[in-house]
Amino acid sequence: MRLNELHPGAGSRKHKRRVGRGPGSGWGKTATRGQKGQKARSGGGVRPGFEGGQLPIQMRIPKFGFRSRVALITCEVRTGELGKVEGDVVSLESLKAANVVRSDMKRARIMLSGDVGRALKVEDAAIHVTKGAKDAIEAAGGSVA
Repeated sequence: MRLNELHPGAGSRKHKRRVGRGPGSGWGKTATRGQKGQKARSGGGVRPGFEGGQLPIQMRIPKFGFRSRVALITCEVRTGELGKVEGDVVSLESLKAANVVRSDMKRARIMLSGDVGRALKVEDAAIHVTKGAKDAIEAAGGSVA
C-alpha cells in the first residue's frame, strides 16, 4: 500500500450535491429553490428566530434568572480547609499558596463547614466571613478583622 492508494471506505463519505448545473443534471434552473421569493434569491432568507414579524418566542416567554459576575471571581472556603494554611494569618495569598483557592480568584467567602483546628487571624479585605464561620473561628481562639 502506498500513499497514493489511500482512500476512505466505500460509503463513508457522501459527495455534496452540485445544484444549478443545467437541465440534464435534474438539479438545474431553480436548483430546488422553487420559483420566486425571498428564499430563492442570492443571499436571501431570514435570520434565526425570525417569525415573519410576529413577536418571536424568545421575546414572548417570561425571563428569569441572574448570573452574578462577582460570583465568577469569588471562591467558597470551608472552615475545615483553613487547617491547610501555613502560619496563623489567613489571607487570599495564603489560601492560594495552600491550594485552597484557585489562582484566578479575587475574593473568598469562608463558610461554616468543619472544625477550626487552631487559632487563626483573618485580616484580608478580600475575604468575607459568614456569621457561623466567624463564631467558630473566635471559639477556637482566633479573630476576624
